[in-house]
Amino acid sequence: MRAQTVEVKSSNGRVLCCTVFRPGGKKLLAKGHIISDEDIKILESEGMESIWVTELEEGEVGEDDAVCAVASEMGCGAFEIRLAAGGRANLMATEKCCVLVDDELLKQINCTASVVIATALNFSFAAVGQRIATVKTAPFAVSKAQLEAVTGILKERGPILQARPMRNPTVGVLYTDPLNGERARLLFENIMRQRLERFGVMTHLGLACTEDEGSVSRGLQHLLRSKPSVIMIASTTAPAGPEDVVGQAICRIGGHVERFLAPVEPGNLLLMAYKDEIPIVSAPGCFRSAKANVVDLVLPPLLARYRVSGWEVGCLGHGGLLG
Repeated sequence: MRAQTVEVKSSNGRVLCCTVFRPGGKKLLAKGHIISDEDIKILESEGMESIWVTELEEGEVGEDDAVCAVASEMGCGAFEIRLAAGGRANLMATEKCCVLVDDELLKQINCTASVVIATALNFSFAAVGQRIATVKTAPFAVSKAQLEAVTGILKERGPILQARPMRNPTVGVLYTDPLNGERARLLFENIMRQRLERFGVMTHLGLACTEDEGSVSRGLQHLLRSKPSVIMIASTTAPAGPEDVVGQAICRIGGHVERFLAPVEPGNLLLMAYKDEIPIVSAPGCFRSAKANVVDLVLPPLLARYRVSGWEVGCLGHGGLLG
């Protein structure tokens, strides 16, 4: 970029080097603003005759064009791009969604380029209109070669971020207790409702049964018929492992245990399984309180019908200390 002082009347299309203030201190035009004919009239009405501006040199791209180019390649799904002051582009959710982030690709871009990207946390829930990422470049301009290197990586590797929409998510809940399943429903149903409402799920199908292998497997089979986004098992007992009642009941109906134990506190005893493509989650103790726990970390992607792997659960340890 080349900075220079020019006459206001010949500044159309130039980029302001610094913010322009009125005599009383009120901001008139922001740094980085591209001057228009209307701006020239305003500046002249304020008695200004010259102004400090910059001009793009050969091989440079303006900051607004640069951030829009990166933003259009870095994400997919339910979002829109909005330019913001200071050479930024914001990605805003257009539907309630789960934010999925390729952390390694994000690090690569942020560590090597003249562009920086900040995103919401991986697996986080985003409401309509919520900002889920922002892109920023160096002030005023970025090298065209550097910009092409960044967009080239994104085109080759795929998007950094996916805003995966949650469209009509449904939840089945099986309340279990060794003596009386209705006791578990009484203990947990209100907390379950509060938790699900955080993610836009206003109703859920709930069943209650005694915690024995036959009853749990029959309850799961009944819930599976409605093809929910996810099945939650709210038990009053804590399993010792997949070989306990819940794990054995899942295996009895042909399910596959994906993961037992999560590096998250509260929620270490998470058991996550799949029956075909429907996830089944048991998290003993996590339904006694509405405070954040492992359920809040895994529910958004599951409600967006994203298949969470055991490896991804194992990666929750960084930031997994919630309480």
